[in-house]
Amino acid sequence: MKAMTEQVHSGQWLGHTGKPIRHIVNIGIGGSYLGLKTAINAMTPYHVRGLEHHFVANIDPNELTEVLGKIDPESTLFIVASKSFGTLETLQNAQAARAWMIDQGCAEQDIRKHFMAISTNLKAIDQFGIAQENTLPLWDWVGGRYSLWSSIGLLISMVVGYDNFERLLKGAEAMDQHFCSAPLAENMPVIAGLLGVWYQNFMGAQSHAVISYDYFLRDLPGHLQQVDMESNGKRTREDGSTVPYQTGSVIWGGTGTNDQHAYHQLLHQGTRLIPVDFIAPATTHNPIGEQHPWLFTNALAQSQAMMQGKTLEEVRDELTASGMNADEVERLAPHKVISGNLPNSMIV
Repeated sequence: MKAMTEQVHSGQWLGHTGKPIRHIVNIGIGGSYLGLKTAINAMTPYHVRGLEHHFVANIDPNELTEVLGKIDPESTLFIVASKSFGTLETLQNAQAARAWMIDQGCAEQDIRKHFMAISTNLKAIDQFGIAQENTLPLWDWVGGRYSLWSSIGLLISMVVGYDNFERLLKGAEAMDQHFCSAPLAENMPVIAGLLGVWYQNFMGAQSHAVISYDYFLRDLPGHLQQVDMESNGKRTREDGSTVPYQTGSVIWGGTGTNDQHAYHQLLHQGTRLIPVDFIAPATTHNPIGEQHPWLFTNALAQSQAMMQGKTLEEVRDELTASGMNADEVERLAPHKVISGNLPNSMIV
């Protein structure tokens, strides 16, 4: 991975007309797409200049067509990422990309200069026509939804540099070590997991919101949907019997402060119990005026409002202090009450 990344960054990897690589297209779906996109957008400040990256996941031809319209066939490298190399969407898109390259003037024998593959199925890769030296194997025990940390993460390395990819791995390792060694009462994954069991099975919650106050983490809820819901979403035990309790919640979410103007009223004042994880960066890569302090303050305020709530008496006092007459206060006050004691976690 490191050698391939350095070849692209140094301009040594050349297309069929001798041009260096300027566009990298990742063709993959599910775990070969969601985790990569989340990580790459999260590390936007570390992107290598002069390279553009693109994703093709859906079998919808509109998606591939849109990407092909943005790239130059002489300076594009396609990464076909598929654990089995048998996923319908990925193979269809890879074959269409290959045909497009030939239509654009790339000879059959030069296709190897524009295609790489990551898979456990090395035989299928060879049949497709991708050169062995352009192939990265994948351990068969790597679950697709967790595969961004493996060779599937090649695009991450290409976009941010191998050293930064390694830093990402070390951060993941640190959390793995925490999970393995921390006492249960101080163990973040254990606590989060137990809270999920508690709210779903004992408090009647059906969904769980993840709201990130960081634009670069905007794709996190979509990745977590696969990691959590595809992993926990089944109802059948190994012996074939049906599980008599809830195994997972519906994961959803978005970004603050946008979401505050969309659905937070349901979280604060609605009839459903919806646990929330608020994710807030303590610092920013892009300090502009007072925007980041306001962003962080909003995140804290949402968490505080869910925890503490606002009583009818507090609302009445606020409205009265604003100069509103007594009749109007009585009419409006019930609509501004927040029950409080609503479950949420603040991850900073």
